[in-house]
Amino acid sequence: MIVPNKTFKFRVGPDWDDKSTDDLFKGKRVVVVSLPGAFTPTCSSKQLPKYEEMYDQFKAAGVDAVYCVSVNDAFVMNAWAKDLGVEKVEMVPDGDGVFTRGMNMLVDKPAQGFGLRSWRYAMVVNNKKVEKMFVEEGLNNLGLDDDPYTESTPEAVLEYLKNN
Repeated sequence: MIVPNKTFKFRVGPDWDDKSTDDLFKGKRVVVVSLPGAFTPTCSSKQLPKYEEMYDQFKAAGVDAVYCVSVNDAFVMNAWAKDLGVEKVEMVPDGDGVFTRGMNMLVDKPAQGFGLRSWRYAMVVNNKKVEKMFVEEGLNNLGLDDDPYTESTPEAVLEYLKNN
């Protein structure tokens, strides 16, 4: 599978900075962690901080970058990174969900009052091609889950990278 084409809208200071799928993925091997939402419990207390903490280990394993994708706009992604002190993981806003839908990971979470969000997953992408997916079990469109977090941990992704 090839990652979907999209232009991502980043906010850098007072200016918009557009980056395409090619800008982010072409000629690079990257780790992507995709989370249901900024400021949510598992995403903020466990997953994103641990990816930030382990960033140098990913780089040592041959990764060019680590991206955090969420169906949130650039303002929210920037505020979330600032709140958590995230400086190494690049926050990638998928505010309209186009990238997430193209990955077949856009889900509705009405039980939580979230609306359309990303299912929790991680992946290794090599030159725009998905090399390996780490998808949490129970993908559904009702929000009827306990927010699983076992497959997409940074430890699982790093173990894969060390062996491949």
